[in-house]
Amino acid sequence: MGIDPGTNRMGYGVLEVKGSSVSCIAMGDIELGRLPDAYAKLHHIFERVSGLIEAYAPDEVALESPFFGENVQSMLKLGRAQGVAMAAALHREVPVFEYAPRRIKQSVTGVGGAAKEQVASMLKSMLGVEYNPKRLDATDGLAVALCHYFVTTSPLPAEGTHPKSGRRGSSGSWEEFVARNPEREIKARRKK
Repeated sequence: MGIDPGTNRMGYGVLEVKGSSVSCIAMGDIELGRLPDAYAKLHHIFERVSGLIEAYAPDEVALESPFFGENVQSMLKLGRAQGVAMAAALHREVPVFEYAPRRIKQSVTGVGGAAKEQVASMLKSMLGVEYNPKRLDATDGLAVALCHYFVTTSPLPAEGTHPKSGRRGSSGSWEEFVARNPEREIKARRKK
């Protein structure tokens, strides 16, 4: 299952994998815009994602990670929405994975900066799904699921996979980061 977190509309998609065959079994969005406040939205997200997990029993849940933007309040709200969706999956002991927006777009379209319409069009071509051009959150959720499928079935190691531990992730450890970026290390001053 893939989830594209949002505070007004949250997209989701569920894939069925049989051998090398992949098909879409569900795709939609969760409308949040008319709810009275942020806490009602978070409660609704938890309830709906929990219901989707119960209905489709996914083996794994993949989420789009929040992107960095200039509006800190929007980022915090989006992070909360993602966290609640993540908690719903973890509460049901379903493994959770995260992917950056650019990585999701690149895995589906080949272009990290692809528009939502390009992603939807490619999903239509690959999976035969129909979509509403005015409600592209559903196809974005499905794209997260497809990205996760591509990453987990690829014979190549994931970007950022640690060669010794095999742990996946885009950042690795702090030691690795400092080793790659020595100019970014801040050394503590000693008092004399």
